Amino acid sequence: MRIALLSDTHGYIDSNWNQYFESCDEIWHAGDFGTIEVLDYLKAIRPVRAVWGNIDNHLLRTELPETQVFVTNGIKVLMTHIGGYPGKYESRARRLIEFHRPGLFICGHSHILRVIYDKKYQLLSMNPGAAGIHGFHKIKTMLRFTILEGRVLDAEVIEMGSK
Repeated sequence: MRIALLSDTHGYIDSNWNQYFESCDEIWHAGDFGTIEVLDYLKAIRPVRAVWGNIDNHLLRTELPETQVFVTNGIKVLMTHIGGYPGKYESRARRLIEFHRPGLFICGHSHILRVIYDKKYQLLSMNPGAAGIHGFHKIKTMLRFTILEGRVLDAEVIEMGSK
């Protein structure tokens, strides 16, 4: 299963995203869509797994959960918007990690792209950075990767130009 992972679009839709989604089976979004139109746009392209973020309104919060926990291709995934990273998890995220014991933890919020293996919790932590044009980041980013037999493989950073 090939995944495109993005976050923090903040209402921005880029028609160039389609080229990055062509090889993917699903699109995952780690929150801060900004508008329901972004979610609808992504759903029209591929199946979407997503969570709402702190800037998302009642329409998105009605449509999406705050946290998703699911198993796909042999790996348990925990996705929430505000999460932190290994050694610096937000307290709610840490409690979720300790309870669910995922193999893959996904969050957004910071606008900082990070992929870090957490030895303490034995999970891969991923934050795709920000794919939108609002925030302090300079380059729009997303991640693309494969999940096969419980492993994350062929992960790649996609830089989509200056915001």
